[in-house]
Amino acid sequence: MAKQTMGRNSSYNAGIYVRLSQEDMRAGESLSIENQKLILTKYVKEQGWNLVDTYVDDGWSGTDFDRPAVQRLLSDAQSGKINLIICKDLSRFGRNYIEVGRYVDYIFPSYNIRFIA
Repeated sequence: MAKQTMGRNSSYNAGIYVRLSQEDMRAGESLSIENQKLILTKYVKEQGWNLVDTYVDDGWSGTDFDRPAVQRLLSDAQSGKINLIICKDLSRFGRNYIEVGRYVDYIFPSYNIRFIA
């Protein structure tokens, strides 16, 4: 069976993922949770996509992929509730780049999920 892909003009059901770790807060990270949400929500609206949910891991390290919002996001992706995941940049999704690569290159495509960072 051929894998279905969505074109640029297709309708997406988007999930926005935002994260700010304790370390980021101490280091004076400029992109707060609220700023990330505003930027990403505006982008989704500009594209005409449907925003299904916002997934927030506030105070969680990016090296831990057992974060509550990540687990809920993955469950929603697997169930088909969302077919697009958007985050401000790759470091917001995770700081373990090997694990991030596993999601981007293997897991998300297996769920037919588009990922934008």
